[in-house]
Amino acid sequence: MDSEITIPRHLVVSIVSHGHGASVTDLLNDLKHFSGPSIHRVVLTLNKPLEEVSLPGGPDGHWPFELEVRRNESPLGFGENHNRALSGAMEDFVCVLNPDIRLNADPFAALVATAAQSGVGCAYPVQVDETGRVQDSERALPTPVALWQRRVQGQSEKRLDWVNGACLVLPASVWRQVRGFDERYFMYCEDVDLSLRIRLAGWRIVRAPVQLIHAAQRASGRSLSHLAWHVASLLRLWTSSVYRRARQLPPMASIPAGAERT
Repeated sequence: MDSEITIPRHLVVSIVSHGHGASVTDLLNDLKHFSGPSIHRVVLTLNKPLEEVSLPGGPDGHWPFELEVRRNESPLGFGENHNRALSGAMEDFVCVLNPDIRLNADPFAALVATAAQSGVGCAYPVQVDETGRVQDSERALPTPVALWQRRVQGQSEKRLDWVNGACLVLPASVWRQVRGFDERYFMYCEDVDLSLRIRLAGWRIVRAPVQLIHAAQRASGRSLSHLAWHVASLLRLWTSSVYRRARQLPPMASIPAGAERT
């Protein structure tokens, strides 16, 4: 593990749209309005064939950052898209950002400052919904027992072991060390796996003192194909060496009794 991380100079943000349309336009406008000084480059991947996104002024318009638009001939998985977008990045820090994020202030200065601290391998924000209620972006290791307690018995999380991939900022050196996402996860659990591998490599995952809005929609509860991907990813996770080794890790934190999360 590197003993010291240099002072940040640049940040590259990867966004993958899978037919998100207006949400992507809104997010880009938020980034333009609030985060121009914090971002060097944005890579937008359009994952569905013939997908279109409204870009005021076009990719070469008056953006305060470099805007690179990529179009896939056929859809790729979540992790593979971000890996391709961030491959060879020359910036000091990389960010994975969901297209359904909204901003009311710049979160990236605080995220990069947190990720630049010694020993930190990943920084993440507090996520809230449109009403301002804190979301459960921080989770316990998804063991079968933990999932049963959460999904069936309605119990809240007792500990924190990983964070979701809606907004993650990593030093580029850490991203390269852990080799980004494991592309064998087409959808779901790739953020669990990434979080665990970062921690197994000796890095800390730290919450930055900043929040953003995440209009999360869990498609696995409504779509049979998404449910099938979710189950397949859980089975892959449970049979992986990463999962077996991670079960010996102490929690990132414990959640105080009575803490409410959506």
